[in-house]
Amino acid sequence: MSDLILAIDQGTTNTKALLVGNDGQPVFRASAPLTLVTPQPGMVEQDPEALWQSVLAVIRECIAHSGADRIKGIAISNQRETAVAWYRADARPAANAISWQCRRGEAICGQLASHRDIIRERTGLPLDPLVSASKWGWLLQQNPALRSQAEQGDLCLGNVDAWLIYKLTDGATYVTDHTNASRTALLNLQTLQWDGELLDLFGIPHTTMPQLACSSSLFGTVSAIPELVDIPIISAIGDSHAAMVGHGSYTPGTIKATYGTGSSLMTLTPGLPAPTRSLARTIAWSHNGTAHFALEGNITMTGSAVQWVGEFLGLADPTRDAVALAERVSNAASVYFVPAMVGLGAPHWDSAARGTLTGLSHTSRREHMARAAVDAIAYQVADVFHAMRDAAGVELPTLHTDGGATRNGALMQFQADLLQVPVHRSSCEDLSALGAAWLGGLTLGWWHSVADLASLPQESVTFLPGTSLASHYDGWKLAVQQARLKGELA
Repeated sequence: MSDLILAIDQGTTNTKALLVGNDGQPVFRASAPLTLVTPQPGMVEQDPEALWQSVLAVIRECIAHSGADRIKGIAISNQRETAVAWYRADARPAANAISWQCRRGEAICGQLASHRDIIRERTGLPLDPLVSASKWGWLLQQNPALRSQAEQGDLCLGNVDAWLIYKLTDGATYVTDHTNASRTALLNLQTLQWDGELLDLFGIPHTTMPQLACSSSLFGTVSAIPELVDIPIISAIGDSHAAMVGHGSYTPGTIKATYGTGSSLMTLTPGLPAPTRSLARTIAWSHNGTAHFALEGNITMTGSAVQWVGEFLGLADPTRDAVALAERVSNAASVYFVPAMVGLGAPHWDSAARGTLTGLSHTSRREHMARAAVDAIAYQVADVFHAMRDAAGVELPTLHTDGGATRNGALMQFQADLLQVPVHRSSCEDLSALGAAWLGGLTLGWWHSVADLASLPQESVTFLPGTSLASHYDGWKLAVQQARLKGELA
């Protein structure tokens, strides 16, 4: 029986774990659900202890399946930008984690509007409530007691990877990887260090931030789980970046889209790309002291837009039933749904935009609304795809896809028709966990380079483009204009 890596993928709505053998292939998976807390409109939170308990649950399930002796390392991929704060002494959460979806950082962003260009130049990110720094800045601004504790060095601020590593090691390791750090708006992409001036701008004490490490490296050893004591933590990486690794293609111009609650597109670049206003610059992964760069576009609502429509229509199982409704019609009959309930992300970065439903007629039915929500996933991906092609200055001949919504073959065919390029859907439903495991295998010496990872077996399904949907896409772009106009008039 082969040795195993236990890869944890801590996500927004569930935590998954994958056992991966030294042939690079999954052998077992476990999953635990999670809930979001919405204390008021625009605010989205999660209980950090619930995240931790979900991780313990999937780890125990994996141990029950394989035994602990075969597990040689722990790999972590995680939801990004979600901002956690905890006490250094006892790892007790200081507040609920502020979700990546939360918009409470808008006031902080407004205060720093005159610094948006320097933030983008140094960190690659737009000044937007999405970034973790705006959330930590809000937390410390709203809670003078926490600010005092942060200034005294008693508080830790980190993304979910740093929180889990701290918990797994009983506080012995306080570290984050370069990919998660690159989503905070505090990491200088030139130096790969925390930027002191930006920390001061956001009002975040330097002592609160974790140490930085390569995505594929040693992050300490487990002490919190008796069966896994002294097992090394061998990788940590943001989930979208981990999916990029899991696709197994590592040449510049490779582009992938991860379809989840929101969606992320990423394309690899030869080096640190030039600044662009429509896309983020980010670290794809880091290994052996070297960072590999990418352009990225983040879409706030894709899968969650379908869920919203299902809830709006009063469906028993909102997402599943909305998809089933959408399948009853061949098209949306000129109905467009722009899910800008909390603004638009890439490539528009318009936090004032608001959701719109347009093109309704007396023949419109709820099936058309559901279909418009599913189509909106593909339209938003197309917006970012075209922006990436323009920014990279090269043709993007194919699109690699992963994530829950890719199981919808009709959506994948619609995406191929819309982009007029082949769409390659990964057959692995846990690609982020797999990518984290592969990076962990580099740390263990199972593989020695990304070239070795590229040679590992892959399975995918290809959707070839058919009839062009250019006229449909033109209608979408008009609908987006209306959504942005409504934001200006609000």
